[in-house]
Amino acid sequence: MKLLRLCIIIVNSDNVKSIKWIFMIKNYFEKDRWLKRMNRILIIEDELAIAELEKDYLELSDFQVDVETDGEVGAKKALEEDYDMLILDLMLPGVDGFDICRKVREKKEMPIIMVSSKNDDIDKIRGLGLGADDYITKPFSPSELVARVKAHLSRYTRLVGSNSNDNECIEIRGIRIDKTARRVFVDDEEKIFTTKEFDLLTFLAQNPNHVFTKEELFQKIWGMESVGDVATVTVHIKKIREKVEKDTSKPQYIETIWGVGYRFKIS
Repeated sequence: MKLLRLCIIIVNSDNVKSIKWIFMIKNYFEKDRWLKRMNRILIIEDELAIAELEKDYLELSDFQVDVETDGEVGAKKALEEDYDMLILDLMLPGVDGFDICRKVREKKEMPIIMVSSKNDDIDKIRGLGLGADDYITKPFSPSELVARVKAHLSRYTRLVGSNSNDNECIEIRGIRIDKTARRVFVDDEEKIFTTKEFDLLTFLAQNPNHVFTKEELFQKIWGMESVGDVATVTVHIKKIREKVEKDTSKPQYIETIWGVGYRFKIS
């Protein structure tokens, strides 16, 4: 109703007053839009039509979206600028999307959604193993993409918020997990973990000696049953063991309970 009244005034007024009200409306909506910080999303996608469609749908949900069709330029922007999420096409000319994912994950703590026309399980597992939070296969519904973006950002916000109020460190037999700084030390040597590797290790360490199935771990860490595959749990466990175990063939921390799942041993 407020907008309708303003429009009626413009139609029924002289030109000077119209111009004045136009600027007032513009300022009103810009102020209202920016009262709360908008999440910034970077789309790296060489197919401009797809990128623009994704951008349109995301902007309708009040996200600030940048599009980059050049993989190398996009990777540089992702590393140097402050984004809240990266939507990354896997098949980019002249550059490997997997390589971009790996480089960004090493430096940035933000959700990464991979988009690809490749539907092979090996590509999904590789992408998730490199630190991607989600993998969507083309063609897909733009509305589904928006829903997944919101879910990942919401989960990440809750995660960061809970960690900011929790200064506890988990220390178990040579492993120290700093939950606030999201850092892991093994025998006082820092190990670099991806977001999901850290979340999975922390969850298991917070529930020592409890056996979890792959399905339970997948739902707890990834949060959506429809995203990815439980095989990614196995991939992440393998990568965690490579970083914390002295002998991965005889794990001392994360034990496989055959036919059931995994548990974190405290003794």
